[in-house]
Amino acid sequence: MKQAKVWKFGDNIDTDIIIAARYLNTSDEKILATHIMEDADPEFSKKISAGDVIVAGENFGCGSSREHAPLALKAAGIGAVIAKSFARIFYRNSFNTGLLILEIKETGEINAGDELKIDVDNGAVVNLTSGKEYKFSPIPPFMQELLKSGGLIEYAKTRI
Repeated sequence: MKQAKVWKFGDNIDTDIIIAARYLNTSDEKILATHIMEDADPEFSKKISAGDVIVAGENFGCGSSREHAPLALKAAGIGAVIAKSFARIFYRNSFNTGLLILEIKETGEINAGDELKIDVDNGAVVNLTSGKEYKFSPIPPFMQELLKSGGLIEYAKTRI
């Protein structure tokens, strides 16, 4: 189980908000991590702590298909992204890069600064601040393996 602080964002957070195109001239994860969510909050990467969680509304990760977006979030130490829904390509890129993402319809009940406990094995997120519990669909076994391995490339290395 992971325990984390919430950072809140709205609907339609696109990949240009997650990591602006002006930083795509590098694939250095450490550099990308210093610029996440910069256009929404210029100091965001300096405020977060390892394991913190982004909670958002509908269609998180829409826009381009760049893998830089989930990669930068993971490199910055974001422990998970919880949203009402995700753009399909971002959804797949997240698992391929080893970033935990969870779909929960009640994200509007979770506030910035709340403390959450994520129990992936039992499919539950507990808001320790409000006492509410939210269920999410189980993550398929193969995708759990991707997360445990740190992403598709690391998973493939263990299979070769």
